[in-house]
Amino acid sequence: MTPHGDAPIGIFDSGVGGLTVVHALLRELPREHLLYLGDTGRTPYGTKSAETVTRYSLENLEFVLARGVKLVVVACNTMAAVAMDALVARSPVPVLGVIEPGARAAAARSRNGRVGVIGTEATIASGAYTQALRAVAPGIEVYSRACPLFVPLAEEGWTEGPVARAVAEIYLGSLARSGIDTLVLGCTHYPLLTSVIAEVMGDGVALVDSADETARAVAGRLQAAGLAREAGPGSTSFFVTDVPERFVRIGQRFLGARVESAVRIER
Repeated sequence: MTPHGDAPIGIFDSGVGGLTVVHALLRELPREHLLYLGDTGRTPYGTKSAETVTRYSLENLEFVLARGVKLVVVACNTMAAVAMDALVARSPVPVLGVIEPGARAAAARSRNGRVGVIGTEATIASGAYTQALRAVAPGIEVYSRACPLFVPLAEEGWTEGPVARAVAEIYLGSLARSGIDTLVLGCTHYPLLTSVIAEVMGDGVALVDSADETARAVAGRLQAAGLAREAGPGSTSFFVTDVPERFVRIGQRFLGARVESAVRIER
């Protein structure tokens, strides 16, 4: 079936981190219907094998496609890093990830050609950001660091204070001394830690939030395809693969009262 403008945008993530992408989409595209799937029953993805991440990603894709979406956003850096080719090959509608928009923005913003990337272990190990950055700026120097503890800190609300600061200093100390002038927040949880990351990195380092760049890319793709929804306002619905209560509680840190409830699906 050919997608139409009133069809929803499908967004999926390994859990709640992709809600930063939802937040950006709500700002950029307030008239669109959004359908979000958080695979909370199998999170985290960042420590799993590439084969497992790909299998889970394709299952998530099938769920949103079955609900008639017009475009799919892979709102998880790990999935975008590991499974993007498989997702694009399987989908009859456009699929956008969070890596290429963030990489393009970082390459454009950097003045000295030194860019840092932080993310989950799987994202960093994949080298996807390095590849994407060098595709748009071949001579760029990329400095990467996995920061796995940032995810639980964000989910528990420990985004400021001595604990968050100590973890950030351990992870980011060498990056702060590397001479980079731009840092990509290569995990959708990390924008919640923007303040403490910025403190450790210093004023001379610009932070790039892939969520904002992805929302702009989605808007451009919909306009180009003639699929932007003209009437408004849009709606937002949430689906999870585990008990909804924790998702709602943590989700309100990302989106406030918009996350009132979520529907649990069986896997």
